[in-house]
Amino acid sequence: MATSSTTWRAVLVDAVEQVGEVDARRLVEQAAGYDGAELVLHLDETPTQRAMAYFDGMLARRRAGEPLQYVLGRWGFRTLDLVVDPRVLIPRPETEEVAGAAIAEARRLGARVVADLGTGSGAIALSMAVELPGVEVWASDVSADALEVARANLAGIGRAGTRVRLVQGSWFDALPADLRGRIDVVAANPPYVPATAQLPPDVADWEPGVALYGGDDGTVEPFKVIDAAPGWLRRPGALVMEHGAWMGEAMVARALAAGFDDATFHHDLTHRERYLVARLT
Repeated sequence: MATSSTTWRAVLVDAVEQVGEVDARRLVEQAAGYDGAELVLHLDETPTQRAMAYFDGMLARRRAGEPLQYVLGRWGFRTLDLVVDPRVLIPRPETEEVAGAAIAEARRLGARVVADLGTGSGAIALSMAVELPGVEVWASDVSADALEVARANLAGIGRAGTRVRLVQGSWFDALPADLRGRIDVVAANPPYVPATAQLPPDVADWEPGVALYGGDDGTVEPFKVIDAAPGWLRRPGALVMEHGAWMGEAMVARALAAGFDDATFHHDLTHRERYLVARLT
């Protein structure tokens, strides 16, 4: 707890020793209400009691192992500032690449209808809504809790949100039957972590297991999406799906067996196998 003579600069120095430079700066920015370079101009100000209490609470949560994104309650994804909490996965840079690939496929096809399955926070679906003017977006999730978070984020994107429909259910089962054969692009980030995988504590102890684990070898849920997708896509159409870094060849083989005419796995910026693009021509 800071004294009445403490400055934000002193608070930052102390926090760096406890949680590291990056996390400390983000926590101070949040508590002080100044972002980025703006904080530098206010480091010698004295925090209010309310701001200091807010900071102390966040610092305690981070020191206890809670991920920074959940402590802050918001995280950036492409052009969006998303509400995030333990009901949904933390938005990650590799998923931004998946969203970008889905948006590129939609533009290539002149898409009118797209779907995001397992939407979680709504990151991919809302990115498509914002970046694809006029396109109808369907977003599904089996978790009612996740859809509450997606709904909060939907409210934050303005008029683009009027083209988004949130529905609850497992994969394509959540969608109305009259969409069958009418969807131009399906995006999905299904659970693909093997059940026996040892994840870091800040993932395993905090992020929702239903969105992480994909059966014994991680392929159960991804294969469900691949197998059903051709029946829901328009021709030409495309499936863009995130997968584990060891799954590329298996995903491609499954897509071709399911009836796709072309399938390729792509690497993320860290050169790991990351997502499938499968096309009907």
